[in-house]
Amino acid sequence: MIPQWKIYPRSQGHSTVYLQNVVSGPGISVGDYTMYDDFVNDPRDFQRNNVLYHYPECNHDRLVIGKFCSIACGAKFLFNAANHSLRSLSSYPFPIFFEEWGLEPDPVSIARAWDNHGDILVGNDVWIGFEAVILAGVSIGDGAIIGSRAVVTKDVPPYTIVGGVPAKPIRRRFDNEIISKLLALRWWDWPEEKIHRNLKAIQAGNISALK
Repeated sequence: MIPQWKIYPRSQGHSTVYLQNVVSGPGISVGDYTMYDDFVNDPRDFQRNNVLYHYPECNHDRLVIGKFCSIACGAKFLFNAANHSLRSLSSYPFPIFFEEWGLEPDPVSIARAWDNHGDILVGNDVWIGFEAVILAGVSIGDGAIIGSRAVVTKDVPPYTIVGGVPAKPIRRRFDNEIISKLLALRWWDWPEEKIHRNLKAIQAGNISALK
C-alpha cells in the first residue's frame, strides 16, 4: 500500500502522481498504485480538471478506479450533469436556474435537469490513453486499454482494446484462456512482495511462470 504522504512515484519529475493521494472529494475512489500523468496542468488538480460535471450530492454518482491503472494526460470522466434531459420538451436545464424560474432549489429537483446514467467504474490494470473521454454509466473491465482520444459510451470487456469515436473494440489483448486465468489470478491484489517476485514473468507476458 502506498503511504498517504507519497504523491510522486518518480524522483525525476513531478508530472506523474499516485492518484489516490491527490483526490479527496466525495464519490471518488482510487486503488493503490494507479497513476496519472499530466504535462500540461498540475497533475494534483486531476479532480478539478478531469472529473467533470460530477455533483455526487445531487446525483449520488461515483468514480471508482481500480489498482495499477495508467491514466494519460488529459483523460476526462464526464458525469451525469453533462447529460441535459432528453425526457423534457426542451434540453435547456431550467432546474439549475431555479431562482430565475421560481423552481424548487433542493438537490432532487435540480437533478431533474439531466439524465442520470450512473457511475463510472474502471477496473484494475486499465490503461486510459491521451485525452480519452469516458462517459457516465460506463464500466471498463480489468486489463482493458482505451485508445487516445477515444470517446467511450459503452461498457468495455476485460482485456479489450477500444478506440475511436464512439469507441469500438479493436481486438482482445489475449486469448480467452489467458484472460480467464488473469481474471482468476487477480495479481493486482497480491502482496507487494509477491508482485516483486513475479515482476519478470509479468513483464515478459509469461503467465505460466507466475508463482
